[in-house]
Amino acid sequence: MTPLAADLLPIFRRDLRCLMREVALFPDDESLWRTLPGLANSAGNVALHVAGNLQHFLGAVLGATGYLRQREREFAQREGSRASVIAELEAALSAVAAGLAALTPEVQAAPFPAPVGPHRPATGIFLVHLATHLAFHLGQAGYLRRALTGHAASAGGRSLADLWETP
Repeated sequence: MTPLAADLLPIFRRDLRCLMREVALFPDDESLWRTLPGLANSAGNVALHVAGNLQHFLGAVLGATGYLRQREREFAQREGSRASVIAELEAALSAVAAGLAALTPEVQAAPFPAPVGPHRPATGIFLVHLATHLAFHLGQAGYLRRALTGHAASAGGRSLADLWETP
């Protein structure tokens, strides 16, 4: 594992665990799939998108997990249990660990091993992008939950101290 991977792993862990708590804080399974006027995606869709994205790029591409992404399903699904969404996020956590464990200095310095749309970004910067992408969607899920439920309870887990939480 490279120093960058060692630094990113606790960030991915913290933010994925926080997203799991956001999903669990929805009062029922149905509310996870509701959205607000003008917004296309529910917190359930956002969580599935994060899980699929990380399982694909970190798990399948870097960690050789064999995961096959179904990106359209991430956005098309409109029902399911909070437990099943959390299970996808747990799988993403395992995929992140596998991908970052497989990262060598040579791979990190090279273009990402698979195209990202029409681009081939450097692997290191793409990994940082994936961490910020997760954080962006974590914020979306939290905002949606608060707006839809009227409950301002925090999911917690975004502090610096949470970076040193045991795996």
